[in-house]
Amino acid sequence: MKVGLLILFPTIAHAQRQMAAKLTSFIDPIIGSAKHGHVFVGANVPYGAVQLGPNNIFEGWDWCSGYNYSSNNITGFAHTHLSGTGIGDLGDISIMPATGRVLLEKGKKDNLELGYASTFSHAKEVAKAGYYSVWLDRYDIKAELTATERVGFHQYTFKPGSENPHLMLDLIEGIGWDSPVASSLKQLDAYTLVGYRNSKGWSADQRLYFVIKLSQPIKSLKIYSGNQLQPNTDVQGKELKAVIDLARLPQHVLQVKVALSPVSTDNAILNLKTELPGWDFKATVKQADAKWEKQLQKVKIEANAATKRVFYTALYHTMVAPSLFNDVNRDYLGTDKKVYKNANFNNLTTFSLWDTYRAAQPLFTILHPEKVSDVINTMLAIYKQQGKLPVWHLMGSETNTMIGYHAVPVIVDAYLKGYRGFDVSLAYEAIKQSAMQKTEGIAYIQQLKYIPADKVNESVAKALEYAIDDYCIAQMALALNKREDYAYFSKRAKLYQEYFDPQTQFMRGKLADGNWRTPFSPFASKHREDDYTEGNAWQYIWLVPHDVEGLVKLFGSEKSFVTKLDSLFSVPFQFSKESSPDISGLIGNYAQGNEPGHHIPYLYNYVGQPWKTADLVRQIDREFYTDKPDGLCGNEDVGQMSAWYVFSAMGFYPVNPANGAYVFGSPLLNEASIALPGNKKFNIKVTNNSTVNKYIQKITLNGKPYTKSYILHKTIMAGGNLQFYMGSKPSPTFGVAVADRPISNLSH
Repeated sequence: MKVGLLILFPTIAHAQRQMAAKLTSFIDPIIGSAKHGHVFVGANVPYGAVQLGPNNIFEGWDWCSGYNYSSNNITGFAHTHLSGTGIGDLGDISIMPATGRVLLEKGKKDNLELGYASTFSHAKEVAKAGYYSVWLDRYDIKAELTATERVGFHQYTFKPGSENPHLMLDLIEGIGWDSPVASSLKQLDAYTLVGYRNSKGWSADQRLYFVIKLSQPIKSLKIYSGNQLQPNTDVQGKELKAVIDLARLPQHVLQVKVALSPVSTDNAILNLKTELPGWDFKATVKQADAKWEKQLQKVKIEANAATKRVFYTALYHTMVAPSLFNDVNRDYLGTDKKVYKNANFNNLTTFSLWDTYRAAQPLFTILHPEKVSDVINTMLAIYKQQGKLPVWHLMGSETNTMIGYHAVPVIVDAYLKGYRGFDVSLAYEAIKQSAMQKTEGIAYIQQLKYIPADKVNESVAKALEYAIDDYCIAQMALALNKREDYAYFSKRAKLYQEYFDPQTQFMRGKLADGNWRTPFSPFASKHREDDYTEGNAWQYIWLVPHDVEGLVKLFGSEKSFVTKLDSLFSVPFQFSKESSPDISGLIGNYAQGNEPGHHIPYLYNYVGQPWKTADLVRQIDREFYTDKPDGLCGNEDVGQMSAWYVFSAMGFYPVNPANGAYVFGSPLLNEASIALPGNKKFNIKVTNNSTVNKYIQKITLNGKPYTKSYILHKTIMAGGNLQFYMGSKPSPTFGVAVADRPISNLSH
């Protein structure tokens, strides 16, 4: 017995160490599901095509992902979801287990009994990385979900003695704007259904094929077109739903596997056979968890438990998309609606580029270098298929949502950081073509003129975003020794100056006759119907991350610049009924809840006052990032809101999204270690870090003094040790000298 105990104790200790080290335990998918976070809640794997989760009865904007924490009802479990967007779509192929009398409608919030929806309690809900479960009160059914990349796996445990157990299959209703165009459903055998669902919504032409495999035989299948029962089990129609009656339920458990494909039912079947041939639900949950754990292990941190929950959930949210839009054999559906066979890259979808170019994509270049070429090759394929790079691409269709041509900084940043897994000549052709379109005021920019506010809506915001993209084109032109293009696009990158009114010190709309638009209020915001995009003049003065020095000069002096910047964070925002709902997370007029301002707290470094950046980073962390359901102050926006946190927690942020530099702020962690290619690591250690000690006193890099208030991408990727020394008062020297401040044109 003594020998046995000696063997047992180390085994237990090892198991405990393994459990303690598990980073997925810090993920809470419920964070950001309340108020305006709009995050996806359910089961998925990193960048998977399937996001399997519950849908509530849709109640408006805050249900864009299908789920909001304020709801207590579930209408079914659908296989595709967006995360953090401001527009609702997807929600394909909803399955709802039920018992008793068959009801064909979902029901309404104020009268659930008329439909098959069920109430639930958050007390009986579990959300983890790769796993979701909930107790359906109405039916006494435990619903459990997990997923592979292309397969959703359901497990339903019915109460013993349940009357008439069945499944409701809904191919009609999606989320938000989504509505069906054409559907089909066919029973292949006693266990298998196949079909497709074509729909329109935010993404105009969505085509999705599926196979549904049950663990128990189907007793009967009733297919309805509209509310009309069809005479057979092979039906095509615009609005289809079905009732699947079950023959038997051994151990009262039913398992359902649903594989998706953008190409064909045959490929959906192939995806199912390849990714999930068996029926081991627990093993699939474990595998999903392991996939998340592998990605989270890329950044190991030391911090308190609450900070770990916020950090790792944020990191998790950055890896929901871009999501796979191909099959296991690399077939995919192009933007031109042609099928491309056996591609040499993984085709992706869900590109929220107006948001993610700012920080989510730069973070991607550090943490997921093996996937960067898939992103760029997908963009170049889209360029060839639709004649331009993606703007906001979703499910094989261009939504043309938001402004700018922000595939450009993503491609340029990758190129300048040394990525070459794509056709460089085609990439340059594509980014240049983006800037030579004739839409949305770009024709004025091509002539090196300002965009007239009375000719083009959102003229100021568009022009400022174009200037950022044009700066990026200039940098790639320079790297490729295209001198004429470099000179031309460098001039375009300076056109932001045309909108600066020195009298008011705001960026303003300028009319075709050369006069400023009047009346003018820097507080005014009319959602998507004025000179700005989801913001006001206070928020748009600062959208010049590619030329902060030039922006400072417009103010006449650093003192004047700082005075205005201080005012941004102190002058109260003035709400009106026309204000954009995206303006949230306010500190004065600064809006952390909307992406165009995410770089602004870091601008103080450019004028030698890094302690003010530190104050703001800590305030934003304290007020707007928590481990509660309402822990995000605005839309997650497909990873950008969380990318800000991940970067800022590590102590730096990419103000300029394509110059390969990260500006220091105030690290929220005690330690971080980033795993890099070649078994290298970039280690961050923070000495004397606390709520009070928030100011950087000095930094060492690989044991040597480091005086710059920024660090280069190439330095991080080389591996090494960065140490922050913190204090309770601003340092009189760190980041103050002009030579130590970040500048816009830094070398990669």
